[in-house]
Order: sequence, then C-alpha cells, then structure tokens
Amino acid sequence: MSATVELHALTSPQLAARLAAGPVIALVPVGSTEPHGPHLGLGTDVAISRAACVRAVEVLAAAGRAAVIAPAVPYGVTECAAGFAGAVSVPGPVLTAFVGAVCDGLVAQGFAQVALVNNHLEPAHDAAIRAVTAGRPQVVIACPLTRRWARTLSAEFKSGACHAGRYETSIVLAAEPALVDEAARAPLAPVPISLSEQLGKGVTTFAAMGMHDAYAGDPAAATAAEGAEQIERLAEMIVGELTPA
Repeated sequence: MSATVELHALTSPQLAARLAAGPVIALVPVGSTEPHGPHLGLGTDVAISRAACVRAVEVLAAAGRAAVIAPAVPYGVTECAAGFAGAVSVPGPVLTAFVGAVCDGLVAQGFAQVALVNNHLEPAHDAAIRAVTAGRPQVVIACPLTRRWARTLSAEFKSGACHAGRYETSIVLAAEPALVDEAARAPLAPVPISLSEQLGKGVTTFAAMGMHDAYAGDPAAATAAEGAEQIERLAEMIVGELTPA
C-alpha cells in the first residue's frame, strides 16, 4: 500500500490538498499491548486492526471515497491478561478521554468521518471505546463484537475460543507474518475455552479461565489464506459502519 494513505507519512501541504479536494475519512486502528500466547506478538490486536484498515482503504477507493489510516492507538484496557508479561493496561475513563481528544482533533482538521477500528475485544475496553461516540456524530465504531459483523466471521471467532487461536493467528499470518513465532506455534494444542462464556460467568482473567499460556482456540491450524478471508470481512465491517457517501 502506498505511504500516501498513511497520515503520518503525509506532509502538511499534502494533507491540506487532500482535505480541500473532497471528503476524507480517517481510519484509526485500535488495539492493545497484551500477551497473545507464546507465538504472537504483543501488538497483535493493533496488527489486526491495521490490516483491516489497509483493505478498507482499497475498498473505499474503488467506490470513489478517500480515506487515510491515522496512527494507531496501541494501548487499552487489558485487565483480563493481568499477571502475564506484556499486559499494559489503561483505565477505561483515561482511554475514552484520550481517544475522544484524538477524534476531536481529526474532526477539527476537516476529516468528514472518523472510524475507530477496534479489535481488542475485552468488554471494558470495548465499552471505553464505544463511549467516545457520545456527542460525536462524526465518529463511528467498527468492532466485530457488533453482532451483525460477528456473524460474518469464522467458526472459531463465533465460538468465543479465539484469543490468539486460529482466527487471530491466521490474520497475523496474512498481514504481518513476522509477528508469528512459527517454532512456538507448531506444537500448540487446542485450548477449547470460550472467553465469551467465561466472561458471562463472571470469570475475568485468563489465568482464572485456565488459559495458562494466554491463548484459546487452535493456533496450529491457522493459515494465511484463512486470514486473508477474515481481513476481507473486517474491511467490509469498516465500510458498513461508515455513513454512506
């Protein structure tokens, strides 16, 4: 993808020219810094959100709509991963205030819409990101926890046993394979623990759920081909959440 769709790579005059030429959408990848098993990088959620944004920009361009990818929000509420190395958690109100200020800044610059593309699915984090939309009509949330989009994703995702499993590992294999430790991934046995079911029972940490290696699902079964399919679905989600042109 051309660097000219990355906000951080545009010069000030280049951005001014784009905004003057017509409506431009800002896509903001949102994720976390947290453990994803022994085989995926701590930035997995950001990588997934960014991959979806890259494809969404292409889909939007084909429809005659301009979009850029803003710098990602790489931290979030990550209390579920407490006790594991690399779990950097931000309080929900702080996250809402910060991301809200970022959105205000983007709108003040002249962006027609801002889409917060979130793939860190911890409930408290999701709530903090959704709270950003209050009083901000130009801001939309694109997140697979929304049921209409969850239904389009893989069977493992819908099972809830999908933290660093086949679903997420496939996407990272397709988007940023350097973040996958293949030697660590190959011998991993399936862990059939549904995070959604456990959270529904009030179990709130990976450790208490029995996710002793910070993953659930079947990462050894992941493929880049499946990841590309899921990225396509996530891009459709982003486009579907935007206000029609």
